[in-house]
This record gives sequence, structure tokens and C-alpha cells, in this order.
Amino acid sequence: MPDRRRHRGPHPQDAQLFGNGQLPRLRAAARELHWLLDRGYPPAPALRFCGDHHQLDRRQRMLLQRASCTTAQAHARRLRRLEPGRLRGRRVLIDGFNVLITVEAALAGGLLLRAADGCLRDLASVHGTWKHVEETEPAARLLGDCLAGHGVAAAHWLLDQPVGNSGRLAARLRALAESLGLPWTVELLPSPDAALRGALDPVASADSAILDAEVAWFDLASEVVAAAVPQAWIVAPFDEPCGPRHPT
Repeated sequence: MPDRRRHRGPHPQDAQLFGNGQLPRLRAAARELHWLLDRGYPPAPALRFCGDHHQLDRRQRMLLQRASCTTAQAHARRLRRLEPGRLRGRRVLIDGFNVLITVEAALAGGLLLRAADGCLRDLASVHGTWKHVEETEPAARLLGDCLAGHGVAAAHWLLDQPVGNSGRLAARLRALAESLGLPWTVELLPSPDAALRGALDPVASADSAILDAEVAWFDLASEVVAAAVPQAWIVAPFDEPCGPRHPT
């Protein structure tokens, strides 16, 4: 069946699964999962135990999985997080699908989550193929505005070549950059994560596997959503993000 979605909006059950009445149960499960992770329990069995104990739905478990990490992980990630003011005059690398889809989801009223490490993440998924939606160009423009506002000298977008339609997205980003005079380049790679984990330039991503590498990073999607989508639907399963505030 062809994908006929026109928006990166919420799942039909999200209002029921993540409404205010569900938050106490989600937060209790998040506290218990965090306790287990901090004591060395493997993530998958720990998540299954907490999810079963609180009778959580698949998407509720997915939110906890994307929101959770150990205190040590959160601490290390936040120590390497850059304030936007430190990006001026620098070249940055952008984890393309990771950043773009989060902003698309925010614009479409989709569910976002504030994780234990302070990052903003989404519950959307490309399922092997990226689909252009009505929020794609507005999201890309907002990202460009944010980068320009912070004085970024150049942005190099990295996209997953194996993802269907990644070439079309690359072409759209290049065309937008040319029309607006943005200092962007776009590259398709078999595995952008490998390049991002070894990056010397600052990285824009909220991917936990990248943030656990020794890279300086910033949460570009979170900056855009805070500035341009103040009405975004954000669920915070943790009362407070773990670890120190990111450095100024």
C-alpha cells in the first residue's frame, strides 16, 4: 500500500496513550527503568520488565526507550553539549533525518519527548523510506534560520543513502540552499553515524549513539522548536533531566 501521509503528525492513539491521565504511570515506569539502568541491568530486559509491570503499550515503551539512559551517560553527554553561542563562525555537521523529522513532527502536532539527557526526540520513523510531507520545506527553512541566527559559517548535511527517497531529500535541500543563499552542502553516505561519531566539527543530532561518542554536539531541533513552535506537544517522563547543565 502506498504511503499517502501528508503530515508528520501524531499517531491515531497518541492522545489516549500520552494524555495527562497517563503521565503518572509513564513517570513511575521511567523512574524504575532509570533505577535499573543505573545498576547495570541490560536495557532491553529492564524496559520489558518495567513495561510489563505498568502494562504499557508498544508506543509508550518506545517513548521510554528513547527517553532513558544512565545517569553517567546523561552526565557525559551534557558535558559535551555546546551552547549555540559557541557555533558562530564554525562549520557544523547535521544528522539530516534525525534533525529534520523532529522539526517536521513538531510543526505537524506530532508527539515529542524530553529525554533524561535533556534532548528533544520524536516518535516518528522513516521505516526505511523517507516521505516528503507538507512540513518538510517549512522545517528546513526554520533550521536554516536558526543556523544563520547563530552565525554558523557552513552546514554539511549527512543523509542515510540506504533510506528510500534520500536522494530526493538531498536534491530538495540543495535547491532550497541555492534559492535562499544558504551555505549548505549535502552528502549521502551508507552510514552517516560513523562519520558523525568521528567528527571534529560540532554535530547537530539527538541520536544517543552519536552523543555517546567523543563529539561536541548541540540539539538543533530543540533550539528550533523552542523558538518557532512554542505550542509543540512535548512529553517529559522525567521530572528533571539527569546530569549537569550544559556548559556556556
